[in-house]
Amino acid sequence: MTVVTRFAPSPTGYLHIGGARTALFSWLYARAKGGKFLLRIEDTDKERSTQAAIDAIQDGLNWLGLGGDEPPVLQSTRADRHAEVAHALVKRGAAYHCPVPAEDLQARRDEAEALQKKKSAEGSLSAGEQARMEDLLKPFRSPWRDPARPLPEGAPTVVRLRMPDTGELTVSDNVQGTVSRSYADLDELILLRSDGTPTYMLAVVVDDHDMGVTHVIRGDDHFLNTFRQLPIYIGMGWPRPDYAHVPLIHGPDGKKLSKRHGATAVDEYRDILGYLPEAMRNYLLRLGWSHGDDEIIPDEKAIEWFDLTGLNKAPARLDFAKLDSVNKHYMALADDQRLFDLWVARPEAKALPDAIKTRIRDAMPHLKTRAANLVQLSEQARFLTDLKPIQLTGKAADQVNEEARGRLAALLPHLEGLPEWSEPAIKEELAQFCARIGIGLGKIGPVLRAVLTGGAPAPDISLVLVLLGRNEAFARIREYAR
Repeated sequence: MTVVTRFAPSPTGYLHIGGARTALFSWLYARAKGGKFLLRIEDTDKERSTQAAIDAIQDGLNWLGLGGDEPPVLQSTRADRHAEVAHALVKRGAAYHCPVPAEDLQARRDEAEALQKKKSAEGSLSAGEQARMEDLLKPFRSPWRDPARPLPEGAPTVVRLRMPDTGELTVSDNVQGTVSRSYADLDELILLRSDGTPTYMLAVVVDDHDMGVTHVIRGDDHFLNTFRQLPIYIGMGWPRPDYAHVPLIHGPDGKKLSKRHGATAVDEYRDILGYLPEAMRNYLLRLGWSHGDDEIIPDEKAIEWFDLTGLNKAPARLDFAKLDSVNKHYMALADDQRLFDLWVARPEAKALPDAIKTRIRDAMPHLKTRAANLVQLSEQARFLTDLKPIQLTGKAADQVNEEARGRLAALLPHLEGLPEWSEPAIKEELAQFCARIGIGLGKIGPVLRAVLTGGAPAPDISLVLVLLGRNEAFARIREYAR
C-alpha cells in the first residue's frame, strides 16, 4: 500500500501555525513511508473563502517547504461528484430525503437554549420541562428516516445521513487511542442542502476517498467529526483511512493559542519575527512529537525517525525562547549570501545606502552567530548601519570625557599607521599603546567601543574596527578625538 496523506485548509484566513504543524506531520509521514503528500483547498464556504487566503496559505506552505506532490485540489470544483455520492447513499439506504425545514431545527435549538437558560437562572425545571430539554438536546432524528413514510409533494428536501438504530462505532486513533461512541449519540448529518449543494462533512469524505488518502492527520478538534464522517465510508462500502488526531498548540499559559500570545500566522514568523523555514520545521516538529532528548533534528533525520507513535497526546506549549534557540542554531549554519538576501529585503534594511549594505554583507559570517533571528541580526548590525556622527547617550556618553578624548587623539595616528588592518594587528597595537602610556586596556577599550558603536551591540573591539573598515573607523574616532 502506498501511503497518501493530505493537508486540507479552509481558505478563510491566513495559514495558522497549528495548521502548519499538521501539514508538517502529514508531509513527514508521507516522506518517511515513501508515499505522497497532497493538498486540498476546502473552499466550499464561498462567502468566506477568498483567493487572497488561498494564495497566502500556499505561500506559507511553500516557504516551509511543504508544497504538495501534485497540484492542489479545489474542493469547490468537485460538487457534482459529492452530489453523486449523496444520491448513491440514498439508493443504498444509508441516507434519505428529509423535508424538515431549517427553521424547524433552529426552533428546536432555540427552545433547548431557552430551557437551559431557565434552569441556570432558577436552579431547576419542572419534570416535563426537564424531559423536553433532554429530548431537544438529543441528536435529531427526522420522522422521514422511515422509508415507508411518503414525502410531502413539492416540498424541498435535504439529503441526510442515516445512522444505524443500534450499536456503536469504534475508532482506533494513533494518538487518542481506541474510542467508541453509540450511534444514538451521533447526528444524522445533512449531506446535500435543499438547493443541491454538498456540505463540508460529505465533501471531506468523498475527496479523501477519491484522492486515495490512507492516513488522515489533523487536529483533535476534528475527532468528533471522525465519528460523524465514518458512516459515509461504511454506507459506501469504502475502506476507512487511519487517523491521528493531534492535540492543539497552546500558549505559554496553557490556554488555546490565540493572538494574545503573539504571532499565530506563519507569515508573521517569516516577515515580522525573522525566522528561517528550516528552524520552523524543526521547532514545529518538536511541538507534539519527540525522539528521545533530541532538540535539533534536521530534515533528513526527521524523515528517518518520524512515525505516528511518537505523537504526544498532551497539548504542546509555544515557547519563543526555545524557538529562538533552535533558530540561532540554523542561523549559524546558514549560507552568508542567503542570510544577507533575507536581511536586505526587510523594511529596516531597504533604505540603507549600498555602501553600508556591502559592509554588512562582508560582516555576515560574524553577525549571524550572534543573532537568534533576522530581527536580532538587524540589532547586531546596527553599529555598522548607524551614520556619522554617532550619537552618544547614557553610559556611552559618560565614558567619553576630556581625558578619554585625549587618549583617542593619541591612539588615532598609531591605528592609521598600521600596515595591516586585521584583528591580530589591531590587538597588538592596542596592547602596545596601553603599555606605552601606562594604562590598562579597560581605560581605552570601552571608550573606543562607545565612539565606534554608540552603545549598540557589537563583537570584540578589534573585530568592530575590522568590520567598519579603516576609513569609517577613523572618521568615527575623529568625531570625538581632541
